[in-house]
Amino acid sequence: MTSPDPELSPRRAARAEAERLATAALATMPPVEPVTRRRLRTEGETPSPRGQGGIRALLSSRGGTVATRRRRAGVLAVALTIVASGAVAIGAAASAGGGEGEAQTATVDTVAAVPGPPAVPAEGLPVPQLAAVPATATPCDDPDFTAALAAGDDSAAISAVGGGSAFREAVASGIAPCVSLSDPNREWVVVNKQRPLDPLDYRAGDLVMPQNVRALEESALRSAPASALTELVRAASEAGAGEIGYLSAFRSYSTQQSTYAGRVDVGGVEEADRESARAGYSEHQTGLAVDIVPCDGSCGTLDDIASSSQGAWVRDHAWEYGFITRYAEGRESVSGYLPEAWHQRYIGRELARAYHEGGYTTLEEFFGLPAAPTY
Repeated sequence: MTSPDPELSPRRAARAEAERLATAALATMPPVEPVTRRRLRTEGETPSPRGQGGIRALLSSRGGTVATRRRRAGVLAVALTIVASGAVAIGAAASAGGGEGEAQTATVDTVAAVPGPPAVPAEGLPVPQLAAVPATATPCDDPDFTAALAAGDDSAAISAVGGGSAFREAVASGIAPCVSLSDPNREWVVVNKQRPLDPLDYRAGDLVMPQNVRALEESALRSAPASALTELVRAASEAGAGEIGYLSAFRSYSTQQSTYAGRVDVGGVEEADRESARAGYSEHQTGLAVDIVPCDGSCGTLDDIASSSQGAWVRDHAWEYGFITRYAEGRESVSGYLPEAWHQRYIGRELARAYHEGGYTTLEEFFGLPAAPTY
């Protein structure tokens, strides 16, 4: 390889060396069918103004057959690759030496190779190892829990989960799909204007009259809330709060029809819907709700309970016996009803504790259900 003329500037030397490399590269390419003036005229091409071939001819030619154009393109691509690589190397050498007036010598040893894909090891590529991850256990996977559900033992089912708060969390978060909030036989059933009983004419079983509790009408409760009401009334009396009686507990579908119709006759449908449930949508039909009244010799009305000593004691202690005030003050937009201090709903002691300690005021919020202000 000859060195560039020392009289040339580094830039001229680089350009001269690039042209030399291109010429040398074209010389080493396989022969290309010559482009004659006759063929150029035949194919509609124009010869180089100076009759020269090489890169200038390849760049200016647009005609010819497809095979001819492909051969030219291949030659041109290889030539340009070598020229570009040589120019980069020469330019780097020239710039490392200094100014315009200094003679520089650039030597191109090799053309940098384009890196290919990494080699595959002889033993082959590693195979990823996937570890099995066990599914998260839910209450529905617990045989003790499912057995208690199947037996209809609500207290045992709640205990199997870990108590009222754990049960509420499991149900509200959706990880306990085996728990139905629509089953009217369960203490945790939720009945409202968007959640009717199934069937609509459901009749609660195991109905009994509470012992040692004054009843203003013959109206029973299911066994568990009946026993709990007896304990609550006795505890209130022993605490000096006074006697507690009740007006109404279980109401059948037909009884609720009559009750609701009477309210409609008095105040119209809109007002009745704020005070009374339609048949098939009433908690009284579950046998889990009771309307209490204060008694002192004689018994007062439902409206008297809120301001009475009995009512104050119930607000503070009813949860200890499994009862909650279902329709609280200021919660009509969620529960769908005006406040009813007298309406006590039994949900069991564990759930009532979680309800009280969590500061909940509606069952809808307690179980993560949507509000139900209207039908």
